[in-house]
Amino acid sequence: MAKKHAAVAHKAGSKEVEEGKIFAFLGVFLTIIGFIIVLLAKKDNKYAMYYAKQGLVLFIAYVILWIIGIIPILGWIIAILGSILLLILWIIGWVYALSGEEKPIPIIGQFADKFNI
Repeated sequence: MAKKHAAVAHKAGSKEVEEGKIFAFLGVFLTIIGFIIVLLAKKDNKYAMYYAKQGLVLFIAYVILWIIGIIPILGWIIAILGSILLLILWIIGWVYALSGEEKPIPIIGQFADKFNI
């Protein structure tokens, strides 16, 4: 029987969170550009990098949807529905980044945790 892993919110150090909160938001809000900004400006801030990686995965998911959208009919439908889902996840990411807790964005958070940057 496979073990299920529950999503666990981690609380980072409060000073680190306060210093990285705006960068965490930018990491999710600007996706790939935000990831690069955080990587260059706040690489040592674990909180900001946590959400920058989540933004990077959102960007990768969007690119995959864009490629799928090239396929006529079925690809268009999948791309539209997937884009709506990504929009919702993107907004959830903003809220989580400003919350002060490291919470994985639903669905994509597990993939972001695998990046060792």
